Amino acid sequence: MQQIIVPAMGESITEGTISKWIVKVGDSVKQGDVLLELETDKVNIEISAEQDGTIQEITRSEGDTVQIGEAIGSIAAGGAAPSAPAAEPAKAAPAVEAAAPAQAAPIASPVAEADSKGGQVAASPAARKLAREKGIDLTQVQSRDPLSRVSSDDVRSHGTQPAAPQAPAAPAAKAPAAPKFQSAKPYERKKMSRRRATIANRLVEAQRTAAMLTTFNEVDMTAIMDIRKRRKQSFLDKHEVGLGFMSFFTKAVVGALKEFPLLNAEIEGEDIIVKQFYDIGIAVSAKEGLVVPVVRDADRLSFAEIERSIVDLAGKARTNSLGLSDLQGGTFTITNGGTFGSLLSTPIINAPQVGILGMHKIQLRPVAIDAERSENRPMMYIALSYDHRIVDGAEAVRFLVKVKAMLEDPETLLLEG
Repeated sequence: MQQIIVPAMGESITEGTISKWIVKVGDSVKQGDVLLELETDKVNIEISAEQDGTIQEITRSEGDTVQIGEAIGSIAAGGAAPSAPAAEPAKAAPAVEAAAPAQAAPIASPVAEADSKGGQVAASPAARKLAREKGIDLTQVQSRDPLSRVSSDDVRSHGTQPAAPQAPAAPAAKAPAAPKFQSAKPYERKKMSRRRATIANRLVEAQRTAAMLTTFNEVDMTAIMDIRKRRKQSFLDKHEVGLGFMSFFTKAVVGALKEFPLLNAEIEGEDIIVKQFYDIGIAVSAKEGLVVPVVRDADRLSFAEIERSIVDLAGKARTNSLGLSDLQGGTFTITNGGTFGSLLSTPIINAPQVGILGMHKIQLRPVAIDAERSENRPMMYIALSYDHRIVDGAEAVRFLVKVKAMLEDPETLLLEG
């Protein structure tokens, strides 16, 4: 028998939520077959079978939060059905609940194993391991399962609620789920996705921990729009990718980061880690929420290579096919609210980075050319949010002025590079 283990998915991911089981107890599977879908903070992962066999047991349900390395089921080797009848009721029991008391004995079979170790408690292996690590007596842990099986979540929440091991205390664990909003008028209640909840928590954490300020400037986009108009078709013919605005901004940001390196840094304890590489995150709006895939070594890429990278990453984001390697790291982020018509905004830092550049809508505005003349020019407001703990205001302003200068004189960005 082989256990179905939640695999490691990158150093920043410690848990996930089972979004869907593809198989059920008794199903025959072959090596490589997808068993379930797991939603993490960053991407959705498919967990596949590592051997041929039959699904013998499924111990965690859809919607459960599971830890990296946790066993969530098992596969019996070969094509035979599971010899022990315990696995079938374990899957079916939640559906029939107490309507089938005759099946309770097989479900409680883990207790017999636990008895020999000194505890009359039905618990998953992961829950037992976690309890041992935390020094928690499983007999004191409240179970929220209808059949009183103790899960890892029960162990983790032990001690955070009033110590009342009696069964009547179980409803108290469900109290937070009671609806607070009530209205006689129509409304819809939807559970926040794991990714949306993570985005919310990270943004609040960034605002709580960073001394975040925002400085603004505006860019005359005349020169860039003229270059795009003149070279758009020849660029497309040569490189088979369109010449967009993002490659100009990425190049300008890299140039400014080289001059003001503290904006390409992060804080680690009392140390400042100044990165000497330029992995630029590009914020992309996807169905499940905002994601920030990373263009690696942007300083070494040509305009065409940057554009291809962005098109590829944006396509993956919208089809939910980004890999962890596409999202990890990043030294600075660019976000383009102008895509949706935003004229001005204050972007929030993508921690642990200390800077983010916000692009906005291009709008014709009257601009003074000299003391006597003004012209309507395509103008864009740009915003730099930065962590004032290590970036001084003067440095942030000069960084943004540098970005503006390079964008208004795009020949300096080496378009042909």
